[in-house]
Amino acid sequence: MSASNLTTRHSVPALRARKGGEPIVCLTAYTAPVARLLDPHVDILLVGDSLGMVVYGLDSTLPVTLDMMIAHGAAVVRASERACVVVDLPFGSYQESKEAAFRASARVMAETGAQAVKLEGGIEMAETVAFLTARGIPVMGHVGLTPQSVNTLGGYKAVGRDAEAAERIVADARAISEAGAFTLVIEGTMEALARRITEEVAVPTIGIGGSPACDGQVLVTDDMLGLFGAFQPKFVKRYANLGETVSEAAATYAAEVRARAFPGPEHCFGMKKAAAV
Repeated sequence: MSASNLTTRHSVPALRARKGGEPIVCLTAYTAPVARLLDPHVDILLVGDSLGMVVYGLDSTLPVTLDMMIAHGAAVVRASERACVVVDLPFGSYQESKEAAFRASARVMAETGAQAVKLEGGIEMAETVAFLTARGIPVMGHVGLTPQSVNTLGGYKAVGRDAEAAERIVADARAISEAGAFTLVIEGTMEALARRITEEVAVPTIGIGGSPACDGQVLVTDDMLGLFGAFQPKFVKRYANLGETVSEAAATYAAEVRARAFPGPEHCFGMKKAAAV
């Protein structure tokens, strides 16, 4: 990546300074073509481990590997110029120790050219966040519903419904913020809880099933575009229904091939159109 490419991107310090200011726009990207389309419109491109479900058809994010994240992260960086690119650390790559987290993060940063990594967890990950940030690796935190803990949580469901659970999530958010994370994703919580966290932590919050009061918002792009149609979470707004468009286009193509209507003369090399009679 050239130095000029680095200087045109939204920087980690600039995004951190957006606390309470213009909302931060974030969408996921896993491939170069999608990254290229989204890049002019967003502040952050998140290469989420959700690619396991969206791209690979897995049942959860747990089987996603570090090599997978690096391959997709590198593609997104190559195809973008403006957005800050953040790459998820996959399950098992950072929980063992802060040293393991550094090794995984260093690979991501060196092999993709991304500007930051994201990891899930609260108080138990604060030491790791501090360790990484002290060594030049910017970290985006993630509290609330943490998909990598799906087995512990008992499924993908909103969290923080009772006072005790809410206080634990607030404590998690404070710990990660104070440890040095530059932004904090709040996923799948009660709206009032996400609003409270946004008011109490010093770094920008990015909601997904959080609150309009958050300092920014993120959605999975395939959900937002109607491409991942098996299930629509409550917090998703579909801004297009490309799934139907793709299906209709494929059906029209199939019909024309079967009818020998495609390819026509205009699609063939050296084949002239029949002269009009």
